[in-house]
Amino acid sequence: MFKLSFISDEASQDFAVAVQIAKEFNLDGLELRSVWEKAPHELSDEEVKLIAKMLKDASLQCPCIASPFFKCDFGDEEQYRQHIQILRRCIQVAHELGTNLIRVFTFWRKEGEQPSWDAIADMFSEPIRIAESEGVILGIENEPSTNATNAAKVAELLSIIDHPNVKAVWDPGNDVFDPDREVPYPDGYERIKGLIVHVHLKDGVWVAEEGRFEPVPLGEGEVDYVGQLRALKQDNYSGWLSLETHYRPKVALPEDIVQMPKGSQFSFMGDVATRECLQNLFRLLSEVGV
Repeated sequence: MFKLSFISDEASQDFAVAVQIAKEFNLDGLELRSVWEKAPHELSDEEVKLIAKMLKDASLQCPCIASPFFKCDFGDEEQYRQHIQILRRCIQVAHELGTNLIRVFTFWRKEGEQPSWDAIADMFSEPIRIAESEGVILGIENEPSTNATNAAKVAELLSIIDHPNVKAVWDPGNDVFDPDREVPYPDGYERIKGLIVHVHLKDGVWVAEEGRFEPVPLGEGEVDYVGQLRALKQDNYSGWLSLETHYRPKVALPEDIVQMPKGSQFSFMGDVATRECLQNLFRLLSEVGV
């Protein structure tokens, strides 16, 4: 019932390596975030066409463009205009790769400078007009480095935006390091489940004494993934589950790289880690009868 993928740069900057791993595990697709050291909006037309051909030849789909849209400073007009162009280019890439979903964010979170949800919703007016005209969905992800840190906040923002072209990308793993300490499942999921268009899977633990999130193999952290996957099954979710590994054996990713994933430093050892997490994912799916 679920369609399975992983974000390609979680394995390698070499798209051929990601394709190989996807085929090894008989997955349905690969999600795009960075390839050959480039973010989606930085890829040339020729590179996008090559990715499309590699996906087609491997009988894989692209479920989502994992863009960095609105990972920028709220109220900075120059950055805003730059990100509108990022969105437009990511939509072009999405059309070429056969997906209608663009993952987006809600501006960098800054202590003491929380803009109102109404103000953030206003910033989505132009992106929504673009999304409508291009026939795409903007999927807002809960991300603790941005203003919508958890499921409750994404749901609140979506209730204000109230538009069919804006939905939620649910990442239970991101809730582990939510500053409000929302419990991913069942609490976060219950708040957002009617709004979900796409699901990212990562796992981790909160190291309280150091104030940091430590990624771990899927199913070995603080997210109740058996409960989460069982609930998705019971609620007849039929979309994508896309692994966003983040865990790396023997190495720890720097925080700035985690917040803006891209490039070889991010992908180093990702092939080993992604294979391990995919094995765990299939074990978890078996436990819930999928």
